Amino acid sequence: MIFLLDVLPHHIAIIPDGNRRWAKKKGMDYKQAYAIGIKHIGDVLKWCKELGIPMLTMWGFSTDNLKRDKHEVAVLFDLFRKNLKEAIDSDDRNKRELCVRFFGRINVFPRIIQEMMKKAEEITAGGERKYQLNLMLGYGGREELVDAVNKMVRDGRQVDEKTIGETLYTKNLPDPDLIIRTSGEQRLSGFMPWQACYSELYFSKKLWPDFSKRDFVASLHDYARRKRRFGK
Repeated sequence: MIFLLDVLPHHIAIIPDGNRRWAKKKGMDYKQAYAIGIKHIGDVLKWCKELGIPMLTMWGFSTDNLKRDKHEVAVLFDLFRKNLKEAIDSDDRNKRELCVRFFGRINVFPRIIQEMMKKAEEITAGGERKYQLNLMLGYGGREELVDAVNKMVRDGRQVDEKTIGETLYTKNLPDPDLIIRTSGEQRLSGFMPWQACYSELYFSKKLWPDFSKRDFVASLHDYARRKRRFGK
């Protein structure tokens, strides 16, 4: 399918919901479903590259996820560690054209994972990077705003729209043009509340592991038909 470059979003953010429901539906262990869901991020990144969409943001782990069963959280942490190691050790061309960034309360993760996140950012920084993958880990929208306001108070800065924008985790990122949520849920659940002010929203009924390239393309066609007014 052909897209006009001027109507493609520059920055897409995704809430990849439905891994556990997909596991139950398939009679599969949720660890396998999570592993498939994490790998699926690479598929979407590939689709973005094919279409020339330079920035993708994925909500990988929320602060609310910490309230889940301790064993389930430990499984997720182990999957993050394994996938980070694989990414760091790989020698594919992604390291030459992709910048990876992590945003959120990174300190909720074990120190070894924090160190691996830092390493992944370091080895994908600098040079001419055509694409950027932002991973929101230990992220919650309310927590982001609380952390921003507390930092401004500590720094003695006036709390206004400009300074909040400059103090958010994502202060150097453009706001998402399009936010996609899978699984049929029609809410943002605290995802980027400040940044999503004028984002276009698209809700797919597909559970995250079932979200296909065709579904992704459908979201782009829907986006292209919209008229963005930014409150004007």
